[in-house]
Amino acid sequence: MTTPAYSIELARLAALLADRTRASFCLALLDGRAWTAGELAAYAQVAPSTASEHLTRLIEGGLLVERRQGRHRYVQLAGPHVAELLESLTAQLDRPAEKPRGLRAVNASAALARGRTCYDHLAGRLGVTITDAMTGRGLLDQDGGFALTDAGRDWLTDELGIDPTALRTGRRPQARGCLDWTERRPHLAGAAGARLCDRLLDRHWVRRVGSGRAVRLTHDGATALRDLLGIDGVGADLL
Repeated sequence: MTTPAYSIELARLAALLADRTRASFCLALLDGRAWTAGELAAYAQVAPSTASEHLTRLIEGGLLVERRQGRHRYVQLAGPHVAELLESLTAQLDRPAEKPRGLRAVNASAALARGRTCYDHLAGRLGVTITDAMTGRGLLDQDGGFALTDAGRDWLTDELGIDPTALRTGRRPQARGCLDWTERRPHLAGAAGARLCDRLLDRHWVRRVGSGRAVRLTHDGATALRDLLGIDGVGADLL
């Protein structure tokens, strides 16, 4: 039976996100970077004093953490668990009735849907395509829970050269399904998802688009995914 304390904490968490400015801050921070209070204020088009008040609430509520460097105050998500919570909540929403206006907005929206980072792992069509291919090849088990198979661990360490100890970090699960808000299906999160994203970026198989969350697959990346995971025709959709 759920205790009253849980209902109180759930209501408190919901209240933190029940404000457009605070929700906007959290979604912006899904790119995994640390932002200054001034950058977030400009992004949400609010006064610096207003941004500071909202950031204080989010920090005290445990969704954000603060880092100070000289005169600057940086904030970022408190961890991958917060990113996965935000992505999962967003996936439950109906798609906005209002379409993006203007070529720049349309292109930005399309880029995010095509491929993006969800904190520190890959999301969008790119993330889901890789997750599905890993599942089809027996590297990932989505039937008995969301977990790497023995073959999957060997693939990450032998084929991609990921340090096995990097897949066992603290309390973070080795693999976890994160519900994708554009595809409405899971993509790979957890330590394995983070290390996979790092490796694809390090090898320039995936590149960031601008300064936001969007990423794109390179031609070398399309070739690598075809060779490693048997993903055919991936370039036409994701390059």
